[in-house]
Amino acid sequence: MRVYKTPEIRNVAIVGHGASGKTSLVDALAFVAGTSKRHGSVKDGTALTDYTPDEIERKYSINLAIAVAEWMDVKLNLIDTPGYLDFTGEALAGVYAADGAVIVVSATGGVEVGTEKVWDYAAEREVPCLFFVSLMDKEHADFEKAFTQIKARLTAKVIPVEIPVGEGPEFHGIINLFSKKCHLYKKGTKAGEYEEVDVPAEYRERFDRYSKELIERIAETDDTLLERYLSGEEIGRDEAIAAMKAGMLKRELFPLFCGAAELTYGMRALLSKLVELVPAPSERHPTEAQRWGSAERLTLRVEDRGPFGAQVFKTISEPHVGDVTYFRVYSGAVKNGQDVYNAPREAVEKLNHLCVTVGKERIEIPELHAGDIGVVAKLRDTHTNDTLSSKEHAIVLPKIPFPEPVITEAIEVKQRGEEEKLSNGLHKLHEEDPTFQHEYNGELGQTLIRGLGERHLEIIVGRLARKFGVHAVIGKPKIAYRETFKGRAEGQGKHKKQTGGRGQYGDCWIRIAPLPRGSGFQFADEIVGGVIPRQYIPAVERGIQEALTRGPVAGYPVVDFKVELYDGSYHDVDSNEMSFKMAGILAFRNVSPNCRPVLLEPILELEVWTPDEYQGAVMGDLSSRRGHILGTEPDGRQVKIKALVPEAELDRYATTLHSLTHGRGTYRSRFHVYQEVPPDAAQKVADVRKKELAEAKA
Repeated sequence: MRVYKTPEIRNVAIVGHGASGKTSLVDALAFVAGTSKRHGSVKDGTALTDYTPDEIERKYSINLAIAVAEWMDVKLNLIDTPGYLDFTGEALAGVYAADGAVIVVSATGGVEVGTEKVWDYAAEREVPCLFFVSLMDKEHADFEKAFTQIKARLTAKVIPVEIPVGEGPEFHGIINLFSKKCHLYKKGTKAGEYEEVDVPAEYRERFDRYSKELIERIAETDDTLLERYLSGEEIGRDEAIAAMKAGMLKRELFPLFCGAAELTYGMRALLSKLVELVPAPSERHPTEAQRWGSAERLTLRVEDRGPFGAQVFKTISEPHVGDVTYFRVYSGAVKNGQDVYNAPREAVEKLNHLCVTVGKERIEIPELHAGDIGVVAKLRDTHTNDTLSSKEHAIVLPKIPFPEPVITEAIEVKQRGEEEKLSNGLHKLHEEDPTFQHEYNGELGQTLIRGLGERHLEIIVGRLARKFGVHAVIGKPKIAYRETFKGRAEGQGKHKKQTGGRGQYGDCWIRIAPLPRGSGFQFADEIVGGVIPRQYIPAVERGIQEALTRGPVAGYPVVDFKVELYDGSYHDVDSNEMSFKMAGILAFRNVSPNCRPVLLEPILELEVWTPDEYQGAVMGDLSSRRGHILGTEPDGRQVKIKALVPEAELDRYATTLHSLTHGRGTYRSRFHVYQEVPPDAAQKVADVRKKELAEAKA
């Protein structure tokens, strides 16, 4: 593969809902262009960009992957992205690395939740988009329905530039509104070859209607063209293409194409339009960067003579290879074997074996120009979202804002002794995928993993076994309950031990009183007359602090109360710090059950986004979880519901919400307050906790 310069490069993200045909489309485009020698299939496990064992087994994309199509002396970097919501971080990374996006919409499924999600990503990034109605050869394919849904649910600025001839099993041609010709495909065509004929008579009325609308919409984006159009002058094909490209750049026009990737129908026309309509990297707005170690902002133009700056948008760990790093060059050029600098990690990295990637195949190249996408293996200290630059011009680029995890599970090894391997494996997987997070929670005694859905965490567990030899199981995370007091009480703690020699003696009297929520623990020294010597008073406090970690209700930490130490006695010989610490422990254990102790649970503040039609179902479900609805408000295309819900009631809530809203609902949560648990629920928690503590002792 030859080296391409900036004007000859197009970076295109292929995005859409799961099973809409993205991977098949990428495979067909690369095959028709001749860059890939085999026309693969997702069903057979031979697709160009679905090559990991997980993807072959499950028959859907999990990772971002890249293929190349060389067409019209231009290199198209085709970034294939997963469509299921559990892997939206990969789709977001793909959009950030691209200068244009093909939003794939299934002719049978229409606009789905994943379509809406990637449309929003592209809008936030201001990426020029075109739509492709895929699977036109499948039963129940409906081009008009897909077009109407795009117009109603995504953008009214969509405009067809192709219309199909036949649909479903009868689909056999495409009418191009620019060339005003019909492409008829022969059954069994290997690489999208077609016969060019005039528009069939039965499609003439439809062609004229769409053709007129197309030219009108293009003319509306340019005053000069509009004037010429209104005066009856014809607008030529090249002018129309140039105006459409300008309209796409401003996100005022979104052309619509169609085809059938498995049959390679429509691939040649789409390849040509990607070259003609998607901007070269230098035609997009410059990227803002920051000089490392200062607040100085820099504007990076996509040109070879600028300072080198690249961003890592994907890392994947491969057996026998190690980390494979995907990066996009935003400024400057880079040569094979060149040293680059990762400023935040203070690491110099050598780009040995600089490659471009076509699915799993990597092709070594001598250099990469500004705007291109490259792959390199075995970088030591560089991970996803890191910036590579030169040491002389050290910079950092804005990070890709990956989505926050929505589901938490506990994970543990099946075999004792693999805990360290588990920790190392989880760390490695987080470096590959920033939407996956993990931590060890000492209070709960559990390792917690967080991700974007059950399917996401299932894949993580599978990778742990395959890549790191760690066999683990996931389960329900424990809840960090607390206890507190509603009443006051006082009493004694006395520790007295005589063992023949020097004995142990500590005696203290304490009062316990409740404090407002959030006050923590307070200790007051009210001793007068030296009944307990000064040096022993801190020991009493330490004893109480040790004892409060196991409260009287269910053995959870006790919060928000005050202890007054007001009386006691000591022995000249037998008293010491340890004796008074033990007295403090005994005093707390004796007095606390008389202070009307109660169990507290963490309450989370939830913000849930749902389409209007599912609002009632979502609110009903939250109420059934002991939730308190705070209010609702419109937010873009959706309704935002605010509620306070006990954490204990939110296990696997992401899955329930997905089901209730047909995948369209999202939520985020944050800790709000600790609140008293109702008595019946508190009794259940106490019973479970006592059993846990008994098992731990055994």
